[in-house]
Amino acid sequence: MIQYTPDKSSIDELLEKLGDYFADMPASEIMNPNILTMPKDRTLWHTKELMRIRKISGVPIIDSERRLIGLVSIEDIIVALEKNLISERIENHMTNKVVTVAPDEALTSIVAKFNRYRFGRFPVVNSKGVLVGMITKKDIIGAILERFRLMYVHDARRKSALEGSTDWFEKSLISGDYVEKSSANFAFNIDYTDVDMVGIGAAELKKYLIANGLDDKSVRKISIATYEAEVNVVIHSGSEGTIYCWLEDGGSVKVRVEDTGKGIENIKQALKEGFTTASDHVRELGFGAGMGLSNMRRCSDKMMVMSEVGKGVVVEMIFELQGGK
Repeated sequence: MIQYTPDKSSIDELLEKLGDYFADMPASEIMNPNILTMPKDRTLWHTKELMRIRKISGVPIIDSERRLIGLVSIEDIIVALEKNLISERIENHMTNKVVTVAPDEALTSIVAKFNRYRFGRFPVVNSKGVLVGMITKKDIIGAILERFRLMYVHDARRKSALEGSTDWFEKSLISGDYVEKSSANFAFNIDYTDVDMVGIGAAELKKYLIANGLDDKSVRKISIATYEAEVNVVIHSGSEGTIYCWLEDGGSVKVRVEDTGKGIENIKQALKEGFTTASDHVRELGFGAGMGLSNMRRCSDKMMVMSEVGKGVVVEMIFELQGGK
């Protein structure tokens, strides 16, 4: 059997092309959080042995609070061996100026850094300087393949829902199960006739979530995504809509926003940032920037949209709570 191994240039080209399709994918979704690190007071010899045993080409150096302070690469080890410095402390020979990636940095920016610096990996560091992960090209490809897998599963469920005997308004787009709307922990009817009332439903849901002890970060994400869905009902549907919310077992929240209005003609196109069918009047009011579905997808952990022209829209989103509930 002949085994084909793609060269670096073909991998780089592939990443650039795929990066366009998944431009909004953040580093936090791509990175590997399980990182091998070392403190600065160990020797380069210890670092060399760790790299040899674990077959890695770089080790982040951290302080007692896990803040990134440097990096030792295979090149640093080679230089140390050549100059007989391998028994010296890491802090005297590590690379201090490390190019890092932020957890919310988008895939397009990450790919650009790989192309610019030609490094094999980038540490992911939060706003406090704490090391939270590492990204390699292998991690990027793995994350993209996972997105493709989820897309396939979602498409299969969408097809099943459409072809089944039951109206897709009665089924969960994500699980495929029947939706017991009467069991929702929260429900709000959206009035599409008054644009000044946009956001009331999202605000009420936010109050409900806070009252039930959800963490601030999760509440913010859920509120933003729900607001965007509510705006879409008011400015696009020409129909009343409903916001449903369930506090799921296992530490997650499901939000479902549906209407029986005009529907979306091309969901794929509607998901592109900046695409809008809003009228000039609506845009003058500050709505219809074409970021609604994109923001919903960015804030939620899982999202599916079902629509048919003249039959309405259903948006279903899952949010994983920080640390569960």
